[in-house]
Amino acid sequence: MGYKAADWHIAEGAALADATDTSVTITTSLGPLEITSPGLGMLRLRIGRTDLPDYGLMVEDLSPNGVSARTIDQGVMALVGSLALTVTAEPTRFDVSYFGSPVLSTITDQHFRGWTRLPALARREDGRAWLLSLALDGRSPLYGLGEKFGPLNKRGSVVISHVEDALGVNTELAYKNVPFCWTPGVDGKLGWGLFLNTPARVVHHCGDGAWSNRTYAVEVEDEALDATLIIGGTPAEVLDRFTHLVGKPPEPPGWSFGVWASRAYYRTADDILAAARELRERAFPCDVITFDGRAWLETSTRCLLEWDPARYPDPAPVLAELKSLGYRICNWEYPLVSLTNPRYAELAAKGYFLKDLITGEPYQYHWDPGPFGQVLTPLPTSALIDFTNPEAYRFWQELHKPLLEAGVDVMKTDFGEQVPDQVVAYNGDTGRRLHNVYTFLYNKAVWEATAEYRPYEPAMVWGRSAWVGNHRYPGHWGGDPQSDWGGLVGSIRGGLSWGLSGGAFHATDIGGFYGDRQPEAELYVRWVQAGVFSSHFRFHGIGVREPWGFGADAEEICREWFNLRMRLIPYLRQAARQASETGLPVMRAMVLMLPDEPESHSFDTQFFCGEDVLVAPITAPGGIVDVYLPSGRWYDLLSGEPYEGGRTVRLALPLDRFPVFAREGAMIPIGPVVQHTGEIAPDAAIAEVWAYGTTRGWPEGVPQDLPVRRLPG
Repeated sequence: MGYKAADWHIAEGAALADATDTSVTITTSLGPLEITSPGLGMLRLRIGRTDLPDYGLMVEDLSPNGVSARTIDQGVMALVGSLALTVTAEPTRFDVSYFGSPVLSTITDQHFRGWTRLPALARREDGRAWLLSLALDGRSPLYGLGEKFGPLNKRGSVVISHVEDALGVNTELAYKNVPFCWTPGVDGKLGWGLFLNTPARVVHHCGDGAWSNRTYAVEVEDEALDATLIIGGTPAEVLDRFTHLVGKPPEPPGWSFGVWASRAYYRTADDILAAARELRERAFPCDVITFDGRAWLETSTRCLLEWDPARYPDPAPVLAELKSLGYRICNWEYPLVSLTNPRYAELAAKGYFLKDLITGEPYQYHWDPGPFGQVLTPLPTSALIDFTNPEAYRFWQELHKPLLEAGVDVMKTDFGEQVPDQVVAYNGDTGRRLHNVYTFLYNKAVWEATAEYRPYEPAMVWGRSAWVGNHRYPGHWGGDPQSDWGGLVGSIRGGLSWGLSGGAFHATDIGGFYGDRQPEAELYVRWVQAGVFSSHFRFHGIGVREPWGFGADAEEICREWFNLRMRLIPYLRQAARQASETGLPVMRAMVLMLPDEPESHSFDTQFFCGEDVLVAPITAPGGIVDVYLPSGRWYDLLSGEPYEGGRTVRLALPLDRFPVFAREGAMIPIGPVVQHTGEIAPDAAIAEVWAYGTTRGWPEGVPQDLPVRRLPG
């Protein structure tokens, strides 16, 4: 639907009202506009209500930069070092420059009749939404906005930031949404990003024709607008500054980089123990095995994190055997409690659930039975834990203590997308503002509980949904892809888009989650090969997902790739450390690594794993793939076969080969061949170094007395 001027009050005026060492306030017709700088290369603009609940989406320890201001003709100029924001009146608009050179402007799309097609700044007539418009150069691409499954460049589309149970990877709906969009800059200009600090729904008009082909306009459905402009010379610099605002991720535990085994689902203790034993018997390395929701909980009464007494009257022997086999244990949860749970009335009386906005009683969530069939049993009517209530928040954390102290290592924090508009929370917010941020509060609570009850190693969660701030509580998997080639493509793009939005760690359901039949062997193998180079690696889905379920040839090939995954753990941990320091994801899209090679950017299922490894997933049957090789020389990661870069090559590869390359000069630390990370001695985590071509300096943190395998040999 096109823009309707009658729905909006356009901001007018720009007069200096106040200035301190760290803020400038400008008077407009829609209220005071406050300008601050929360970090290098950043300008924060706030207007509207200031009494709304603040969920701590931005980190607390931001040190503001100095800001000065002076009055100019028809407006005000705010200065932060060499960065200048000029705000002018009639109507209100602004421009940003750096050392006097223009970086970005508000709307420049002028209608034939003489006015701009959209306002630079406006408030909706009902006071519950704001509109901000930024001009786009003719060729500026747009990236980010969370785990979106279509093309990485969002230019020309409408993207909605709203956390959804997407039921797959085939639409614009997404589990992980981040209202942060950026462009690398074109024609010599600096790149910039826009972050909206809000829990509310945001609609991004990314140069879409219904509004304006040459404008990035955002509708923020909140009573306040809190927008930070981020200026950077490279995409990596913009991402570094964004993650400075919302938090850089801590490094996950080392064992998490191994193989994760999962299925929807292992129905009994015998089922999960049989799978665990067979993985070892068939010499498939694996570190983590998962009790999915129906695997350990009684569905009709879940979820207060209680083992189903019918199947697990005493879970201790089962956990003990899994531990003896070298497994870490992952248990599933969601933040809903069945009305038939024996403790429901007690918790309702304590006010631990979100309440119906009209009745004041605990809201009852009724599941859509459509997605659930004979395999996934229908779910019970449930109430939602109110994480804005400090007592409910702490209650939920304490539920984890017996599990984590009994040997569970990590919780799979599923769902979190279910909050409707018609609820009210303990803190007074309604579902309209709580819906998106609910998953942040949920995952934060579980991450903190894991850190508290397992203080002897780094904490992590295994989450599906996310909003701003979830970056600080890794890791995440991309939910529920269809078990076909399109599902593989969507999963790769989703992981890369999440990385372009500040999400450092991501995995997919290898083999796909659902479909009208089991994935074919070729698809499964190609999914495994691509998944080896994600930050985390898990097979999961409805039905058999263990490699021996796809025939003897696939089993043999997959074993080699599983082993390679384990050997790459030292390299993956290097990339994880870099993520915690810079915000760069482990999986890096071409635009992030090669901003000066625009011909590479359209290869948006191709990616870098860390700094030195280039991956070109095969996403169609037949083994044929076109690979863009960047400038310089590249080597097949395993054989050392050299390739000259700066061009596209077409490869036709048999099922046991996969297009993955190391750049000239790379020195990649390689671990030993093991069945799980528990077999690795602390002083023997790296077995050798693979060196490609003419090498540069020795890799940081790697012992210098290790053997070196030179490729080509």
